[in-house]
Amino acid sequence: MRALRLDGHGVIAVPRDQTDIGGADAIVHLAGAPIAVRWTARRKREMLESRVQGTRRIVEAIARQERAPRVLVCASAIGFYGDRGNEELTEESGPGSDFLAQVVREWEDAARAARVRSVQLRFGLVLSRHGGALAKMLPAFRMGVGGRLGSGTQWMSWIALHDLVRAIRFAIDSSELSGSVNAVTPQPVTNAEFTATLGHVLRRPAVVPIPAFALHALFGEMAGLTMLASQRVKPARLEQDGFRFEYPTLEGALRHELSGASHDER
Repeated sequence: MRALRLDGHGVIAVPRDQTDIGGADAIVHLAGAPIAVRWTARRKREMLESRVQGTRRIVEAIARQERAPRVLVCASAIGFYGDRGNEELTEESGPGSDFLAQVVREWEDAARAARVRSVQLRFGLVLSRHGGALAKMLPAFRMGVGGRLGSGTQWMSWIALHDLVRAIRFAIDSSELSGSVNAVTPQPVTNAEFTATLGHVLRRPAVVPIPAFALHALFGEMAGLTMLASQRVKPARLEQDGFRFEYPTLEGALRHELSGASHDER
């Protein structure tokens, strides 16, 4: 939001349970119940309904507007692809068959029903010191007790917060861009590479692995579909449309984010 305001745009934050969008030129929908928790039947229902029903309410609100916004940019996720090993994945790749893939398919279907241009940005791991997976990793790594998850061979597709903000703005402004778009850098890394690089940037050892069985014991189904899942995703459509990443390498992105140079770009 700060980046848009600096460009002179008026920005209104709308709570998840409201759909007052009158007069909006563009809508960016990022809401959804947290995924990084131990999943129960109730949690899974909340994860699905918060995304699908919330998006449907926005689409219905758009349909009621006399002057509709130009575009709906809706968050999505690379969880669409499921656990795919070493396979390189683009927007042309088919969906997975697990719970997260089901959530993303229904989420994107709801967004596509909008009567305006709709872009579904499939987020990878967002590098932000303020929250998400990186923020959860930092305490352990700063104490020198971080390390790979499971075998460490699983692919991690990521994006710097700075570049994600730019990708959202790109989606708003690019009148020909619509449909599903991978919001990840062109350089995915394995979990072993990621943890080694994070340790290097922090000048701490990263040699304390967490076995897969321990992750399953702690987090259940969520561990297998997020922490241990392998998704080697490429941003084919962003690059095809001329988007250029300012932080395409993991070390550069981590140094930028952890130095505080991101200036709270959320």
